[in-house]
Amino acid sequence: MILDTIVSATKIRIEKEKQEIPLNTIEDLAQKMPRLENYPFEAALRKDLFHFICEVKKASPSKGVIAEDFPYLAIAREYEEAGASCISILTEPYFFLGKDIYLTEIRKTVTLPLLRKDFILEPYQIYQAKVIGADAILLICSILNDKELTEYLNLCKYLGLSALVEAHDEVEVKRAVHAGASIVGVNNRNLKTFDVDVTLSTTLRKYAPDNILFVAESGIKTAEDIRILKENKVNAALIGETFMRTSDKKQKLAELRGEAINGKG
Repeated sequence: MILDTIVSATKIRIEKEKQEIPLNTIEDLAQKMPRLENYPFEAALRKDLFHFICEVKKASPSKGVIAEDFPYLAIAREYEEAGASCISILTEPYFFLGKDIYLTEIRKTVTLPLLRKDFILEPYQIYQAKVIGADAILLICSILNDKELTEYLNLCKYLGLSALVEAHDEVEVKRAVHAGASIVGVNNRNLKTFDVDVTLSTTLRKYAPDNILFVAESGIKTAEDIRILKENKVNAALIGETFMRTSDKKQKLAELRGEAINGKG
């Protein structure tokens, strides 16, 4: 399965990165950085609107190269100007063609909260996310056990980072809530088969309390999709491919945001 392949490759990558910058060094660097008490990523999603987390993504395992032309700084600026609430940035290098430097440079370019989208398997990567400028990280329930989820959420709090805890079924949503997640994301794309069911996030919303922020991820393309999400108490949509494939990201976001705010059918 592709997820197993990605996880195996990520483990090898982490070991190589530890040889370049040891754990104690990256930990020290992270602890010296400013700790923001207001958790900017979560704070942005708590405002009384439907929110868009717009993704900077060059490629994916299921679609291959999505954006041959990849002016990531211009894309991030366009998202900010269009009114995105947050930006998600792929940093996984082999299957999504991401780089840490994308996030670091975007951090210097926009003021929006940034999510590091990667496959977090060890505390090393959480310290690393802090150092490269992230405001939040992705924690995927299917590749972490309960102890790891709780430990990594606590480490995020210690560092002043938010965590989007990704689930794919009822059991994983409940695990995320039990571990202490304040933001739960449901990936409508099955990471084992890469099949997409855009109704999954609305179906699973009832398994998390209303005070927990709920984010729909993957497969969201139309204003109708947004209307349905909003009606079902979903707080935000994380959208990548839909934006990356359009030449006018401002226009596309305005179209979706107008539907979300006005509730037009």
